[in-house]
Amino acid sequence: MKISDMNWQQVENYLSTDDRAIVPLGSTEQHAFLSLSVDSILAEKISTDAAEAYGIPVFPVLPFGMTPAFSDYPGTISLSMRTYTALLYDILNSLKRQGFRRILLVNGHGGNSPAQNIISEWMVHNPEVTVQLHNWWNAPLAWAKVTAIDPVASHASWMENFPWTRLAGVAQPDSQKPMVNLAQLRKMNPTQARSYLGDGNYGGYYQRPDHEMLAIWQTAIDELRQIIESL
Repeated sequence: MKISDMNWQQVENYLSTDDRAIVPLGSTEQHAFLSLSVDSILAEKISTDAAEAYGIPVFPVLPFGMTPAFSDYPGTISLSMRTYTALLYDILNSLKRQGFRRILLVNGHGGNSPAQNIISEWMVHNPEVTVQLHNWWNAPLAWAKVTAIDPVASHASWMENFPWTRLAGVAQPDSQKPMVNLAQLRKMNPTQARSYLGDGNYGGYYQRPDHEMLAIWQTAIDELRQIIESL
């Protein structure tokens, strides 16, 4: 259940019987011909779809993350590590104060991966709270499903092209883009990265049939439910 569909009294009542919460982590960044909010849309939707059966509150997605390499693409917003650390600390401190003791962060953006170290550090000082980070898109079952369909999959390629991340009236190229050299890309500043990446797709087709995408989504939901049940 989305926290936006609850009032404080309902949350207080929920906490009398359960102490789990889900916080999706997203980003606002270039995704070639897809929405700039791909990572946020997917993190929030996978969280709400998976948690629906359990009645666990899902907080609004954190829409900004760390994505410095894309800073030259209009619409991208990148937070510093210092800011991101402070945000996660404040969120976790607030949830702890209210009584949440099992917190799942569902991440939709690779650049947010340092969050694992941030939450591990936070738990050193808050041992009574368990915080887990789940990168939904590259978790074992979801990633195996992706590669079984097409091993050439990457940022802003077909693997992020769901019906809910497409933009009306925007046509997707029908070609398969060669994979970029990731090792070389990591050496580039934002201006060089934009010149090298062009439209922003790291490599692969831009779109695949919806039945394949929905199969990936269901696999990801089932995998996330396993995580929820083990919190």
